[in-house]
Order: sequence, then C-alpha cells, then structure tokens
Amino acid sequence: MVTRVILVRHGKSTYNLERRIQGRLDKSILTEPGRATARLVGETLSGIDFDAAYCSPLQRAKETAEIILSHLTNPPSLQPTDKLMEIDLPLWEGMLRQEVIDRFPEAYQKWHDRPHTFSMKLPSDSGEIEHFPVLAVFDSARDFWQELLARHNSGGTILVVAHNGINRALIATAAEIAPDYYQSIQQSNCGISVLNFAPSPVSPPLQGGDGRGGAVQLESLNLTSHVGEIFPKPRDGHRGPRLLLVRHGETDWNRAGKFQGQIDVPLNDNGREQAQKAAEFLKDVKLDFAISSSMLRPKETAEIILKYHEGLQLELRDGLREISHGLWEGKFESEIEGLYPGLLQEWKTNPETVQMPEGENLQQVWDRAIADWQEIVKSVSGTGIVVAHDAINKALLCHLFGLEPQHFWKFKQGNGAVSVIDYPQGPDGLPVLQAMNVTTHLSGGVF
Repeated sequence: MVTRVILVRHGKSTYNLERRIQGRLDKSILTEPGRATARLVGETLSGIDFDAAYCSPLQRAKETAEIILSHLTNPPSLQPTDKLMEIDLPLWEGMLRQEVIDRFPEAYQKWHDRPHTFSMKLPSDSGEIEHFPVLAVFDSARDFWQELLARHNSGGTILVVAHNGINRALIATAAEIAPDYYQSIQQSNCGISVLNFAPSPVSPPLQGGDGRGGAVQLESLNLTSHVGEIFPKPRDGHRGPRLLLVRHGETDWNRAGKFQGQIDVPLNDNGREQAQKAAEFLKDVKLDFAISSSMLRPKETAEIILKYHEGLQLELRDGLREISHGLWEGKFESEIEGLYPGLLQEWKTNPETVQMPEGENLQQVWDRAIADWQEIVKSVSGTGIVVAHDAINKALLCHLFGLEPQHFWKFKQGNGAVSVIDYPQGPDGLPVLQAMNVTTHLSGGVF
C-alpha cells in the first residue's frame, strides 16, 4: 500500500510579517491571518482520515497543526519531532532580511545562488566549527523520512506540518533533488504538497542512490488556492518569465488506458470540459504568450484557454510533441505484455533503459523537449502558457532540477493540471518551481 504524506507549511507568523529571519528561533508566533489560513487548510483536509500527524515543536508550526487537526472528525494525536525543526541559521536569526543583505552581502549572495556551499562559522569549545545549514537540514529530512517510512510501512495517510526550509528539504530528499536546488522549491505559508511513497523491500532512495528503492512520486507541490491565491506570488525582485506548464485534457485513449504517443488523438468531451475549467481558472491571469505542442490534444486545450485572452497568437512547437511509443501506440498494456514480455515492467521501473520498438527512448525526449524549453525561456517575457503532454512535462520538470531520465516517474501530471515555473533571475538563472500539478480547478482534484 502507498503511504501518502500531506505536507503543510505553517501559517504567516509575526516574523514573516516583519520580514525577519526565523530559523530555529522560537519567538515568532502565528498572526491572526496565519491562524485564519490554517483554518482554511483544516477545512480543505477535513474529509481525509489521517493515520498520524507530525509537526515541528516550534510554536508557529505546532499551532498550525493543532488548528488543522481541530477541523478533523477523528484527528490522530499530534507528534512533535525535532527532525522537523526549521533550518538552523544561528547568526542571522531575528534579523531583518534587509539587514542581513546589507551586513553580509557576499554570504547572502552565496546563500541565494549556491546554498549547498553556504556556511557559518560558529564558536565551539575547540575554537570554531563550520556549519552548513542547507546540508544539515537535508540530513534532518532524510532522518525524518527513514523513521516515518519505517513506522508507516503498511501505508496510510500522514499529516506533516513544518517550515519553509525543512519542507523544501523533505521534498528534495524524497525526489532525489540535490541541495544545489534548495532555492528552486517554493513553499508558501499554508501551502499544501502531496507525496506518495510506494512500498519497497529496501529503504527508500533517500541516500543519493540510484532511485531503485521505494518509488516516490511528488503528486502536487505548494497548492495555495484554498487560501485565496490561485498561484504563489513571484519572489521579490523577480525579473524573468513565468511559465504555466499545462497538460492537455483527457482523450478517449487516456480514459481507455491505451498508449497514444504521437498518434494524434483529439480531446474527448471530458477533456474539453477539463480544458474549459483550466480556462476559467486562468481567465484572470494576464497572459503575454501562448505555446503548445503541435498535436491536436494540447492545441485544442490551449485554444480553449485562449478564448478568455483575445488577440493572443498560439505558437506551435514540434519539439513538444509527445514521446513516440512506436509499435506500442494504440495498444493496451495486456497487448504490449503479450508482444514484448517484460518490457512494460522495465518501462515502469527502469524507464531510461527502454527503447520503444520503432519509437523513441527517454533520452531522445529529454534532448528535444529541453532544447525547445530553453529556446522558449530565452524568447519570452511576462507570463504565458506552455501546453504539452505527460512525458514532455515530466521531462521538463526533471530538467528544472538537473534530474536525468531515470527520475521520469518522480512527478505526476494530471490531465488539465497546471504547474508554475518562474525564472526570477532571468533565463540564465536557476528556475523556481512555484507550484506543480495544480488540479484544484478540476472535479476530484488532489483531495
């Protein structure tokens, strides 16, 4: 059975409001708006039966967790753990963010641009020790996952309430994202993320291994529509493009479970309804550009979205076409297994090794999709949509974090889902995944 973890960042605190560095300092408390959004999280999650609940012992996270649990019909007992403490920044804690920037410009720049190399010199009995905050919080995250998954190895749904830094580390260690990309994961106050851990006879892949332990899927990242923001706001100083990556709506072959690949299957009625809901979800977002795969199903999805954005031309790109499944296309899994025994299982467990018969392999998909994406990022400005396919979107999401084809299954992409990718420092800077697989506009959604 799958162990599902619903991860929440605490509500807005007094230090968040004052723009102070919090770290492990426990002087900051929830603001009234922070309590209000915690209540909204509780209402959103009220229909879920949780098997366990964990939180940081720091009061801003603990109170958020208590408010959420108060909305549940049968809440589990809350278990605080030091392994969910916020990232430790002892020399900066309590200082205004701007004061840190002014007093420690080089250190702050390293913290922002190369967080895995950022360190603080701390006094000790033997002189000084060098403390690496990001590497340390990644260690805490790995320890937490190892304990949690050992304790809940028969499945269940777990609530985890913590902080910005530790939540980023939890997501990164689960998905095998390196500490280099610590700043590339957004966690908003009371944002919700969902991770799924499949059972495995060995420990989960949280030690920087080859990903062959328990399979981990990031189902959704940083959902915020329940607190009144359809997407998180761009970070301060944002000057690059924002790309809204959309997966096309459903087709009859999606519904039937047939492999489509590059056979040009159109949307079905449900797919058009999904596209319409995505259009309504995005209608108040000012779009400056619109790009789609040249295939029918994403093109029609994009055209439905653009009905609310008159005058915007749709650019079609062949490099964003779905993976070619070759001779698998038009076939059910049972047919594929009969014709190519064992290859389908290999695709599910070691996808980077599979060459589709008379089709593509994932490296070919990586090469063409990423080349197109890089051209797009350099050629656009403002906010726009990029509508593509399941495999293409997964390849692009992996690319944001330097992940190779063996990580293909790490990210979920539902029909009609939207992901938000910012380039705050411009096209040559590191991207930030602000939200991923947002499906709250669709019936059923994540919850």
